[in-house]
Amino acid sequence: ARVKGICDFVHNHIAFGYEHARPTKTAWEVFNEGKGVCRDYAHLAIAFCRCMNIPARYCTGYLSDIGMAPPYAAGDFAGWFEAYIGGRWYTFDPRNNIPRIGRVLIAQGRDAADVPITQTFGPNTLLSFKVWTDELVC
Repeated sequence: ARVKGICDFVHNHIAFGYEHARPTKTAWEVFNEGKGVCRDYAHLAIAFCRCMNIPARYCTGYLSDIGMAPPYAAGDFAGWFEAYIGGRWYTFDPRNNIPRIGRVLIAQGRDAADVPITQTFGPNTLLSFKVWTDELVC
């Protein structure tokens, strides 16, 4: 219930916008500015969890459109977090703040700096990259 309360607060306190992204933004700045991207929502919620002695880790990956009403948004790289409660890790997403089907987890770390979408040294050109999800009906 405490982690859900944290997610509800963060979800309602932050305005989403890609134009608010910057690689140096701290959880403190997110809180004060009240705007950011999914990474910022996750970082602020993780900071609050850790202040409450709830272990939390940053997750990076993709969200599917499975179970979402059309029109479907383009697939996007996303950040969320997991909290360790009662002996296991649970997924929380303060940006969307609803359960989602078909998360594609790429990595987990202390924060987004631990698990970037890519980390290159020297010249690099990404020509194409596609992620899609399909619901498996059994």
